[in-house]
Amino acid sequence: MNIPLAERIRPKTLQEYLSQQHLVGETGALTKQLQSGMIPSMLFWGPPGIGKTTLATIIASQSQRPFYQLSAVDSGVAAVREIIEKAKKAEGLFTTKNPILFIDEIHRFSKSQQDSLLSAVEKGLVTLIGATTENPSFEVIPALLSRCQVYVLQSFSKKDLEDLLKRAIAIDTVLMKYDIELQETQAILRLSGGDARKLLNILELVVISEISHTSTDEKQKVVITNKMVQHKVQKNTVLYDKTGDQHYDIVSAFIKSIRGSDPNAAIYWLARMIEGGEDITFIARRLVILASEDIGNANPNALLLANATFQSVTSIGFPESSIILSQCVIYLASSVKSNASYLAIKKGQQLVKQTGDLSVPFSIRNAPTKLMKELGYGENYAYAHDYENAFVSHEFLPKEIVGTTLYQAGNNAKENQLKAYLKGLWKDKYDF
Repeated sequence: MNIPLAERIRPKTLQEYLSQQHLVGETGALTKQLQSGMIPSMLFWGPPGIGKTTLATIIASQSQRPFYQLSAVDSGVAAVREIIEKAKKAEGLFTTKNPILFIDEIHRFSKSQQDSLLSAVEKGLVTLIGATTENPSFEVIPALLSRCQVYVLQSFSKKDLEDLLKRAIAIDTVLMKYDIELQETQAILRLSGGDARKLLNILELVVISEISHTSTDEKQKVVITNKMVQHKVQKNTVLYDKTGDQHYDIVSAFIKSIRGSDPNAAIYWLARMIEGGEDITFIARRLVILASEDIGNANPNALLLANATFQSVTSIGFPESSIILSQCVIYLASSVKSNASYLAIKKGQQLVKQTGDLSVPFSIRNAPTKLMKELGYGENYAYAHDYENAFVSHEFLPKEIVGTTLYQAGNNAKENQLKAYLKGLWKDKYDF
């Protein structure tokens, strides 16, 4: 398997870690915590590619703690609870060395997902390390924020980035095969945008594209200059400014092409993004959203494939992931479309805003205590599985909005089947 350069030279100790001396230097906060063995729950806030994941893995390794990693993009409450259950079973075995749970992009967790962490963090079942590119004051719920130390990771300086290049050339087992001279670095630093991962990706791309595979020289010479880097990389990125209007225009064209069922246009815009150096996980995330928003239950397999695509490109990386993205894009663009699920939740949210906190009907309330049962909680609830075809007409909505229809099936084969099934069950109660 082709392991990316950034992964091959990922630091294993604080001493190998470049930059963030206010955290990892001799008097740094993380250094002192590791020396004392008392690791609090914490949040790392900083730009992409700054080393947040690396710091978390170093902390786990040097403190000899079990390490669990989740991404908020593709993990939910169930995944969090599973890890917490593992931690409970291990409680007592690790004494003070409770497991570390690292959650990347924690700002993407919903309130309920963040709530699911509170008890375990408060009791010390896990030590939470969250990574975020967004201000945690706005993106992390106050209860969780108050239980965590917040550490700000600063952007790499020019010297940090140059040191990283030199370190990669000196220690990487692949790059060591070549005689690499960093004659100029301005272009490679500028194109990286301060992202260490991108910096190393560009370095590897430039070296590999420059070497001759037919050469008999024992150690080929590669001289890195601004002109050479621009020729190899920038010629494909100048027309794709990832921080400007061009970025949003091309992403918009990409999504609209898939929604409009044009696989040819969709592949073209995908190629523009890939050649422009767009983050492949960003593309994959957009496909997951589109599969639900624009296809939904008209073809449920679309979401499965999109999610599998996200997981695949995350683990495989560039350039092979471009093939996987292509397969997914063609499938989504060629699929029958429906935005019924998107419209349903929008209607539901609007209804909640208009009607407020309506009371849950007594018959479908939970009744775990004797008092609740005496108050009528759960009374007259009809258990669907006790009836033919596992269905019995029952009222599940608050009385103020009885009969409200939020889901309108799309006009396609799959949803027409759903519509017919629901109509057969509910008759004229809802406008299916």
